[in-house]
Amino acid sequence: MEIAQILKSLREKHNLTQDQLAERVMVTRQAVSRWENGETQPNTETLKLLSREYNVSINTLLGSPRKLTCQCCGMPLENDEIIGLDKDGYLNEDYCKWCYADGTYTYSNMDDLIEVCVANMVNESFTQEQAREYMKNLLPTLTYWKKYEQLSDGGEFEKFKETLIKEINDLNIEGMPKLDKLNALVGGYVNLEYKLPSGESVKFLNDKTTYLGNQLESEIVDGLCFGVIANMDFIMVCTYEADGKNPELILYKKR
Repeated sequence: MEIAQILKSLREKHNLTQDQLAERVMVTRQAVSRWENGETQPNTETLKLLSREYNVSINTLLGSPRKLTCQCCGMPLENDEIIGLDKDGYLNEDYCKWCYADGTYTYSNMDDLIEVCVANMVNESFTQEQAREYMKNLLPTLTYWKKYEQLSDGGEFEKFKETLIKEINDLNIEGMPKLDKLNALVGGYVNLEYKLPSGESVKFLNDKTTYLGNQLESEIVDGLCFGVIANMDFIMVCTYEADGKNPELILYKKR
């Protein structure tokens, strides 16, 4: 699709008139009209504003001329839903939501990232050993790891994770093993629905937000897992059976 068609389609999808969009991105209505007629294109700063307004990447606005790849884990960024966000809410087209959340890099240890990736890569034609070797060769070629000294926070986020892990373990939840690691988890993949005593069903997470969490097998009940989700504001622990069936909220604690 041509850029002019994309811009018009997005405006109409968001039920905006040309005047309304012009006001939001600080241009004239005539400028919007010229974009949609293919006479001109938005400049870089305006593209950033349009990206924020429509919650799509600049790459999408331009007709996806580039194949985006996370420069931390190597995942293809095949749609805007999995692109990470800067602190100001703008999409950062260099990273996925698992590796970069609200301006924070979630991995500072390459080996930890490799283990997380390998667990999701193994299949009938790709063994664990092959996946691990592939990631060991790939990660050092990516921007984040090549410029780690410049981009990293000096271990501050790792210290935060260690603090969270201690808080969670200090809860001493019966049957739950000691937690030793927290991984980045996107809400939409772990947002289970719980039944309240009233019979109403409710979800507690935001599908688009990146949290920290892990899954632990119960020490007491076979086939039962504990799910741990946390961030700067809260700690949540639940249990569920295979494939997330019969979830039960065990604890929700504000920090």
